[in-house]
Amino acid sequence: MAGEVRKGMVEGAMGLLARRGLHATSFSEVLAATGAPRGSLYHHFPGGKDQLVAEAVDRAGAVLADALEPVAGAPAEAVVERFLAIWRTVLTRSQCEAGCAVLAVTVATDSAELLSHATAVFRAWRERLGDLLRQGGLPAVEARRFAMVLIASAEGAVVLSRADQSLEPFEAVAAQLIDQVRRLQAQNG
Repeated sequence: MAGEVRKGMVEGAMGLLARRGLHATSFSEVLAATGAPRGSLYHHFPGGKDQLVAEAVDRAGAVLADALEPVAGAPAEAVVERFLAIWRTVLTRSQCEAGCAVLAVTVATDSAELLSHATAVFRAWRERLGDLLRQGGLPAVEARRFAMVLIASAEGAVVLSRADQSLEPFEAVAAQLIDQVRRLQAQNG
């Protein structure tokens, strides 16, 4: 039971970060969103808000990494399509109100420790996507480079779609990324 409360609080914080950003994600907001008892805050997170946010960032990283596993060994184009589908789902389910919890922390934190967590997540995503793209047929150097382009482009497209309250920016970027990976596959196939 206590583990479920803690997990719920981490996932609640992750959702709030994705929708409202770091500064609007308070303990009170997490309690309201999750229904967790107030006494559980410092019991589960004696390090305070930074500990909760760090764990939410780590969890967001793991959720995306896990969602990529079904395309392990698939062609590079399928890897890109899967990555984009994950972000498309975030946007559509939230009606363009949610984005990336990791990005939200990256752009708003003054904490070196929280930035370190975000950096580790982005690095892990780049490494895993690079591995998957390499397994999918791209040369190692191209795979690593395209993994970085893919993450940066998708994150920017999510931000633009949230600002525009429309999937149009995301879909335009997604189409370009699919075209780019197809060209890379053709050059190296």
